[in-house]
Amino acid sequence: MRILWVKTGPLHPLDTGGKRRTHAMLTEISRQHEVTYLALLPEGTQVSAEEEADPYAQRKIWITSKQVPKSSPRFWVDLARSTVLTSRPYAVQRYEEPKLRARLQEMATRKEFDLVICDFLAPALNFLGVDFACPTVLFQHNIESQIWKRLAEAEASPIKRRYLHLQYRRMHRWEDKLSRLFDGVITVSPDDSRLARELYGLTNVLGDVPTGVDVTFFKPGPAPSPPFMLGFLGSMDWMPNIDACQFFLDDILPLVHAQRPDCHLKIIGRNPPASLRDRASDRIHITGTVDDVRPHVQSCHAIIVPLRAGGGTRIKIYEAMAMGVPVISTRIGAEGLPVVHDSDILLADEAGEFAREILRLAADPSLADKVAKQARMNVENHYSWTAATGIFLDLCAACTQR
Repeated sequence: MRILWVKTGPLHPLDTGGKRRTHAMLTEISRQHEVTYLALLPEGTQVSAEEEADPYAQRKIWITSKQVPKSSPRFWVDLARSTVLTSRPYAVQRYEEPKLRARLQEMATRKEFDLVICDFLAPALNFLGVDFACPTVLFQHNIESQIWKRLAEAEASPIKRRYLHLQYRRMHRWEDKLSRLFDGVITVSPDDSRLARELYGLTNVLGDVPTGVDVTFFKPGPAPSPPFMLGFLGSMDWMPNIDACQFFLDDILPLVHAQRPDCHLKIIGRNPPASLRDRASDRIHITGTVDDVRPHVQSCHAIIVPLRAGGGTRIKIYEAMAMGVPVISTRIGAEGLPVVHDSDILLADEAGEFAREILRLAADPSLADKVAKQARMNVENHYSWTAATGIFLDLCAACTQR
């Protein structure tokens, strides 16, 4: 097939779960099909040599756009203007680009593709008014409205909660509208497929694609050394991750330190905000962007996922499991994954319960070893990217036959 894949930016560096999922799947797809990758490129930035040389697509087309960095002064101005001047959620509005829509319309007119994929909801506004003759599929890594809903529910500040609830209502309305532009919608978990059907009454949901992991790249390392180290892995410019870390630092870690003052925390991920950087201490380590997450994760005795909001299937959990590091998560954090408490993961939701699971793991090395080995075996046997991509292509094929 000739496939057009549309996204909001380059894939390198592979520093988010969404990028790693897309990169792994495109690498597999490009072995069988002809892929054109069409994406936005912020004005003033250059495409890296690594990006250009990567064979995840046979052709890459970049459309310059005036995206502004998150937390820059202009970002906050744009955010405020969007809140007042439009009914669209800012997380989607900021990626609307007339030049991208014009290029899509030109491609649709030429009828040069057999399948078009919109990767994430973010680029979907650019499909308004564009009519492809071939099937179009929205690849939903998250049900976005649910992230905003949960963020609003978890927010203590009345002003912030009101803003988050506004964004939730807007995202709910526009996620519904934009999802209907496409011939098919593919999610990344059965729960997300169910939500897409129940929340929006969508009849074009094709099914879900499981999360994969490269078990040859992510593999166990040397046993971690003292002190007892917890790790949080994720992009630290994503609001659900920021909320999770603040929840852990405020409500859970003090309970752990009351019994295990030797416990350390390492927050691993790009672009941590000042509110987290300011929490760094001799027991709280903030890495910022790292070239390779593996040695950082392998130095941890456990990876924590105290998410109170989020969506999709949390690729970081499978990566930690593949590296032989036990995982402690909230049920929202592991939502969509076929995991079992006390077998291949430890699950806890309330602060006290979460702290008890950490202390139990710290006190019982045999439990940590059992959970880690069971998790590694499960991802090794069942969750390769080859299998996940095969399911994705089968769902797309079903869409072309509708």
